[in-house]
Amino acid sequence: MDFVRTPEKRFERLLDYPFAPHYVDLNGLRMHFVDEGPGEASPILMLHGEPSWSYLYRHMIPVCSAAGHRVIAPDLIGFGKSDKPTSSDDYSYQQHMDWMQLFIDKLSLTNITLVCQDWGSLLGLRLAAENPDRFRAIVVGNGMLPTGDQKAPPAFKIWKNFALHSPWFPIARIINAGSFRKLGPDERRAYDAPFPNRKYKAGARAFPRLVPMRPDDPASEANRKAWTVLERWEKPFLTTFSNGDPITRGGDAYMQKRIPGARDQRHITLKGGHFLQEDSPVAFAQAVNELLASLDMSLY
Repeated sequence: MDFVRTPEKRFERLLDYPFAPHYVDLNGLRMHFVDEGPGEASPILMLHGEPSWSYLYRHMIPVCSAAGHRVIAPDLIGFGKSDKPTSSDDYSYQQHMDWMQLFIDKLSLTNITLVCQDWGSLLGLRLAAENPDRFRAIVVGNGMLPTGDQKAPPAFKIWKNFALHSPWFPIARIINAGSFRKLGPDERRAYDAPFPNRKYKAGARAFPRLVPMRPDDPASEANRKAWTVLERWEKPFLTTFSNGDPITRGGDAYMQKRIPGARDQRHITLKGGHFLQEDSPVAFAQAVNELLASLDMSLY
């Protein structure tokens, strides 16, 4: 598998990203992750989506680590400081699942609280369903676990066609367009940093076509099996969707209805677009902290 590694100088002096780098080898590919807070604490696993990286969680990580939690935020393969296979054929839903499974295995993560958005949800929800004993709680903001049995929203179809066919794929502008607030020049530079040129963008371009869009998609059956686990999920399941995302709108109500662990949770609607970590990071992080504080209180 041919891959590229973004030069470290691209990540120098990034705004609000002071975190020390950590790396793990996944069968020859290097995955980067942020690891903040006390190492002995139960981990919060923050999974980003498309086409972002762990920089997306830069304002949430300190809030959660300051509350005494260990926060782990990996860059998915193909994103951020992680290695990037150069062929889009090297990326599949199952391959991303295999990489994430190996990641939690190598770090020996248990008692995990999942925090996820966008593709972080497609991967994270299945990861939790396939490893239920290793997860303590789930928090989903603007995400879903599709099976291809439901009709995709028009906004997603437009996005998929753009990712597949547009000769121009401006990462920072895409994230800026999916946020309520306007990103500053240093923030836009940070989002563009992992992708010096088009050779580095195969993973980002591949993600939209990997979303199950029909019942016989290669990932559909595995996702249906994951849903059978989630429909029996009694552990805390919190939704923190935003009020301005045309792609995942309504997904919070759908999951609240289907997942038992969502009952009696303090679900909230945050202000923001698709990238709610940019628009309401502190409120998002505080919701995670409050959920975990209530869990810790229940132990006494």
